[in-house]
Amino acid sequence: MLKQRIITALLMLAVLLPALFYPNPAPFAAVAVVLVAAGAWEWANLNQCRPGTALAIAAVFAALCSMVWFFDWTRADFFYLWLFSGSAWVLAGGWLLRGGVPVWSKVPQSVRLLSGLAALAVAWLAVVKGRSMGINFLVSALVLVWIADVFAYFAGRALGGRFIKRKLAPSISPGKTWEGAIGGLLGVVVGALAWRAVDAAAGVSDLSIFSRLGSHGTFYLVLCVCFLAVMSVVGDLTESLFKRSAGAKDSSGLLPGHGGVLDRLDALLPTLPLAMLLTSL
Repeated sequence: MLKQRIITALLMLAVLLPALFYPNPAPFAAVAVVLVAAGAWEWANLNQCRPGTALAIAAVFAALCSMVWFFDWTRADFFYLWLFSGSAWVLAGGWLLRGGVPVWSKVPQSVRLLSGLAALAVAWLAVVKGRSMGINFLVSALVLVWIADVFAYFAGRALGGRFIKRKLAPSISPGKTWEGAIGGLLGVVVGALAWRAVDAAAGVSDLSIFSRLGSHGTFYLVLCVCFLAVMSVVGDLTESLFKRSAGAKDSSGLLPGHGGVLDRLDALLPTLPLAMLLTSL
C-alpha cells in the first residue's frame, strides 16, 4: 500500500509541478479543471446518480469551468463570492458535524448534489485566482493545509487519547483525536511564522499568504492560520460524513493508494475560498 501511495503521489507531482511553475497559468488551470471534474464525477456517484448521469455531470462541469477561463471571467473581483462561500462552510459545516449522518440524510438529493458541485466550482475558482496572485501565494495556501494534516497525523499517533479521552468526532471519523487537531494547529502556526520570516529575509515580491496576512500584524496572522487550519479539519470531517452516509470507504479508486480525488481535496474545499477572503479584507 505504501509503495502504491508513493508511486501515485510521484505521478501526480510530475503533472502538477510543471503546470504550476509554467509561466503561462493556462496549463495549471487545465489540470485543475480535470481534477475538479473528477471530483464532480465522484460526488455524483456518492449521491447515487447513474453512471451515465455522473459522467455527464462531470463533462458539463468541466465545460463550464473551461468557459469561465476562456472568457477570462476569472479576472473579476469575487470578494462577495468568497464571503458567501466561506460563511456557508462555517455555518453548514458546524450544522453537519453537530447533526451527523442523520441530518445529512434528510437533505434532498438535488440539494446535496448541487451544493457539492458549487463547493467544487468555488474551490476551482479560488485556486485559479490564487495562481494569478503568485506561485508563492498559492503554494503557501496549499502547504498550510498539508502542514495541518501532517502534524495532526503525527501528534495524534504520538499523543492521541493521552490527555483528552473523548475523540474529536467519534461518530464520523473515530480515528481523529483532539491531541491531533491541536498538534495540527501548532504546526500551522510555526510553519506560518517561519515562512513569513523566509519571505522577509529573501525579499521576495511574490508574497506568500502568510506574509500577506502578517502585514496586518502577527496576532492577525496567527488568528487567521488557526482559523484556516480548523476549517481544513471541517472539510476533512464533512467529506468523511458524506462517505459514511453513502456507505463508501473512499470517494473512488481513481488515485491508487489514496482513494479518490475528493479524498485529497476535502480539506481544501473550505480553506481556499476562506484564504482568498481573509487576504481580501
